[in-house]
Amino acid sequence: MRLVSPRALKVALAAALSCLSAPAMAATAAEPAQVAQAAQRVREQVVAWRRDIHQHPELGQHEVRTAKLVADQLRKLGLQPRTGIAHTGVAAVLKGGKPGPRIAIRADMDALPVTEPAGLPFASQVKADYRGRPVGVMHACGHDAHVAILLGVATALAAQKEQLPGEVMFVFQPAEEGPPVPGAPFGAAMMLSEGVFEQFKPEAVFGLHVWAGLNVGEVGYRSGPMLASADEWSLTVRGKQTHGSRPWDGVDPITVGAQILLASQSLIARQVNIAATPVVLTAGQFNAGVRFNIIPDEAKLVGTLRTFDAAVREDVIARLRRTAEDYAHAAGASAELQVVNNAPATINDPALTRRVLPSLQRAAGEAQVRESAMVTVAEDFSQFANTVPGFYFFVGSTAAGIDPAKAPINHSPQFLLDEGALEVGTRTMLQVALDYLHGG
Repeated sequence: MRLVSPRALKVALAAALSCLSAPAMAATAAEPAQVAQAAQRVREQVVAWRRDIHQHPELGQHEVRTAKLVADQLRKLGLQPRTGIAHTGVAAVLKGGKPGPRIAIRADMDALPVTEPAGLPFASQVKADYRGRPVGVMHACGHDAHVAILLGVATALAAQKEQLPGEVMFVFQPAEEGPPVPGAPFGAAMMLSEGVFEQFKPEAVFGLHVWAGLNVGEVGYRSGPMLASADEWSLTVRGKQTHGSRPWDGVDPITVGAQILLASQSLIARQVNIAATPVVLTAGQFNAGVRFNIIPDEAKLVGTLRTFDAAVREDVIARLRRTAEDYAHAAGASAELQVVNNAPATINDPALTRRVLPSLQRAAGEAQVRESAMVTVAEDFSQFANTVPGFYFFVGSTAAGIDPAKAPINHSPQFLLDEGALEVGTRTMLQVALDYLHGG
């Protein structure tokens, strides 16, 4: 019989107790069943965070309360968040107990200038000012869910910190929907310019979006271009004011603006190969004049351009500028086009997509993971994905039994998130992160 020294016995006992107390996921870190259990453990807290944030929405660059909630929760996990990035952004790094890769996971925090209808017990009643106009404020795009999901992922990863290989940066970004003032720096680009990736540069960045176009349980992805670039354009047409009864004494900028607007649609239909890549050119505002019988000096159109290819974007802008100037010149007016790019196209790195797809399938079920078509909405997650390889995916948010094609879309005041999406989002992002960190 071999005798064991008291010291050796003590060490062995401590090791055994350590194994018993370690999180269930540590033994097989990326086992889907274990990942699902981890997501389930934080589910109630994720729901509570989402409801709290939903009830207290804040517009871009004003996410003060949301940022404090995030920073407080990260500190409770033992992290040291950096705050005030790009006004209200928050970032924190979780260092695992083992060497491994560096990754970043991003969530956006801002709400929209949308008035929420009554109905939910935690519906927003918040009012604010947006670009000089009083508005209601609502999380009509689902960013409340994104923040809650990322906090849930951070909590689950922190629970197995000692067994975790590598490091994870949690990025909570303000102002994804754009700046309070057109053309001002904002969001992801501003966080990058203020050095969010300088001392900690990840080798991959991940993000998700709850999506009304899919039912809960479904996950959408795409390799390559997934979301469009977003340009905000404004066109000022200057004419000559005159009495409405005597248009020949002046130059009517309203008529010229209308002609340019109609010509812009012919431009897309007849000059751009939309069979090769989608293009959308839309005017959302047409402002001119103050009185029924006065032709004004000036008319202004404001709109958006959506493209998936940088060369196509430049070509369409050049064509729109030429069209506007030529129509204006023919009428004796002038036209000035200004274009501000709010976000480049979101392009999923093909190699990273191939690596991550099995993780989505393990977490959600292979039959539930769908390849998405290109979508003409935009996301400034693309700024991060242009800095390091990125992967972005959709998490279905429309309740089972409802046709997603008929459900109110994101940005609608009727947008309604089924909270089952919170658990799916937590589970899929957790699986993605763990598989990558463990070399899966």
